[in-house]
Amino acid sequence: MKPRIIVSAILMVVAVWIAWQWFFCRFYVPPGQMAVIIAKDGKALPPGQMLARKGQKGVQEEVLGEGRHFLNPVAFEHRIQPLVNIPTGKVGVVTAKVGDELPQGEFLANPGQKGIRRGALGPGRYRLNPYGYQIDINDAISVPIGYVGVVTSLAGARAPEGGFAKANQKGIREDILQPGLYYVNPKEYKIDVLEVGVNQVSMQGKTGGAVITKGQIQTQNKAIDELQFNVLQNQAAQREEYVRQEGGSTLGVNTGSFFEKRSADDWDSKDRSGGKTPAPAATAAARGQAMQTPQAPSARPGEPAPSFVLNQFVEFPSRDGFDISLDMTVEFELQPDRIARIFRDYGDLPAVVEKIIMPQILSVSRLKGSAYRATDFIVGEGREKFQTDLTDALKRSLAERNIAVHNALIRHVNVPAQILEPIQQSSVAQEQDLTNQEKQKTARKQAELNTEQQLIEQRGAEVAQETAKLKAEIKAQQEKQVAEISADTVRQVATVEKETALIRADKVRKLGRAQAETIQRVEGEKAKGFVMKTQALGDPMAYNLAEFAKGISNDIQIRILHAGPGTLWTDLEKATLGEMGGAKVLQENQKPAAP
Repeated sequence: MKPRIIVSAILMVVAVWIAWQWFFCRFYVPPGQMAVIIAKDGKALPPGQMLARKGQKGVQEEVLGEGRHFLNPVAFEHRIQPLVNIPTGKVGVVTAKVGDELPQGEFLANPGQKGIRRGALGPGRYRLNPYGYQIDINDAISVPIGYVGVVTSLAGARAPEGGFAKANQKGIREDILQPGLYYVNPKEYKIDVLEVGVNQVSMQGKTGGAVITKGQIQTQNKAIDELQFNVLQNQAAQREEYVRQEGGSTLGVNTGSFFEKRSADDWDSKDRSGGKTPAPAATAAARGQAMQTPQAPSARPGEPAPSFVLNQFVEFPSRDGFDISLDMTVEFELQPDRIARIFRDYGDLPAVVEKIIMPQILSVSRLKGSAYRATDFIVGEGREKFQTDLTDALKRSLAERNIAVHNALIRHVNVPAQILEPIQQSSVAQEQDLTNQEKQKTARKQAELNTEQQLIEQRGAEVAQETAKLKAEIKAQQEKQVAEISADTVRQVATVEKETALIRADKVRKLGRAQAETIQRVEGEKAKGFVMKTQALGDPMAYNLAEFAKGISNDIQIRILHAGPGTLWTDLEKATLGEMGGAKVLQENQKPAAP
C-alpha cells in the first residue's frame, strides 16, 4: 500500500505544479511587443545602477521577446511594451541611461557607457529596454542627384588647423557622400548638402542680383522625395540663418527661393502633374505669399527662382569717364573632388559667393572695364573682347581657390543716354547702309543666278544632243562589231570544217593503207607457209597429195574386190556397192573354181 500512496502523492504534486505553471505563471507576448520583467525580490541595486541583473531586485535588464513565457507571479511582474519600430528612411539615435560615466569632454558613448551612443539604428524592429534606453527617431540623410554631402565630425579630438579631420577627430572630413541614402547619427556627424555642377551668379545693373542654383532632379520614390526635400529644407534654413547673421552684407534672404518651404501636398503634387513639381513662385503665389524681398529681382516665366539675392552690382567708370553698369551672369562650378576643401576654407554656398566669387567679379570687372571706352561696350567687337578678357581673368583667379568658372556673360550694358543715343543712331545708319549694300549684292547675285540658270539650260540642251550623238555612234559601233564577229565566226566555222574534212580523208587513207598492208602481210605469210610446206614435202605434187589426204573424211571405207576370170570392168556391172551385193560378190568369189 505504501508504494501506491507515494506514487499517488507524486502524481498529485506534478499535477498541481503543471496547473500552477499553466494557469498562474503562463503569459503571452503578442507580435510586435516585448515584456519588461520586474523582480519583486532580490539584492538591492547599487547606487547609480538603474537596471537589475539576475538575482537583483528591480527592473531587469533583459527583456522577453514574442511568444509564450512562464514566470512566477509571486516573484516577478511583467509589463508588455511595444518594440521600437524604425521605418524606412529613418534612423534611431540611442541614448543609454545605464552604464559607466563618460570621460571628461566626451559626449558620445560606446557600449557599456551612459549617454548618446555612437552610430545609429537603421530601419527595422529593436528590442531595447525602455527603462534603460531612449531611442529618438530622425530622418536619414538622402543626398539628391546633383548634390554631395560634406561630412563634419562632431566628436573626437580637434583636427589640425587648416587640415581635414581623420578617424576619431572633430572637424570637416575630406571624403564626401555621393548621391544616395545614408543612415547617419546626427549627433555624431553633421551633413551639409551642397550643389555640384554649374550654378549662376546673375547681376542686373544697379538693382542687385541673385544666385541661382541648379534645380533638383526628382525621383519616382515618394519616400526618398520627402527625405531629399527635408535635407534641402534644412540646408536652406542654415543658409537663411547665415544671411541673417551677416546683416548688412552683400546677401539678402529670398523667401521665394528654390528651397522655399512647402507643404507635403505641394511637394508631392508632381504625382498629379505628370511628374513635374510646380515652380516655387507658382506655389507661393497660390498661398498669397510675397515672393521676394524688395531688393530681389523677379524671376521671369520659365526661369528658375533665385536661391538668395545679392545687394551688390557691377559698376565702374569707363576710360573716358562715363559710369557703366552691367547685367552679367557668371557660370561657376563646385567640383565634387574640391568641394570639401571649399567648404572647409569658406563655408556654404552663400559664404562662397559673398567671400570669394562676388569680390573677384567686382574687382576683375572694374579693373578690366576701366580700360575700355563707353563706346566699346556698345559696339559688338569691343563688348565681345571685354567679355573674353573678363572670363579669362575670372577663370585664372577663381581656379586658385578651387572654383571653376565656365562663362562670364554680358547680357546688357547700361550706358549714359547722352552718348548712347548718338552711337545708336550712328549704328542704325551704319546698319541701314550695310543693309542697302547687302540688298544690292543680293540683286547682283540674283542677276548672276538667272544668267547661270540660262547657261545651265543651254548646256543641258547641248548635253542632250551630245548624248543622242554618242548613243547613235555607240549603237553603230556595236552593230559593226556584231557583224564582224558574225563573219569571223562563219570563217572560223568553215576553217574548222575544212580541217575536219582533211583529218577525215587522212584517216580513210591511213585506214586503207593499213588494211592493204595487213592483207599483204597475212597473204604473204600464208604463201611463205605454202612454200615452206612444199619444200618440206619435196615437190608440189607431194604437197597436193598431202592436202588431198588431209581433206579426205575419216569415215570413208575402202573395199577391195578380187577379180576373177575376166576383167575388172566386166565384173563391175554385176557387182553392187551395197552390203548384200558385196557379200554376194564375195561369196561368189569364194566358190571353188570349176574343174
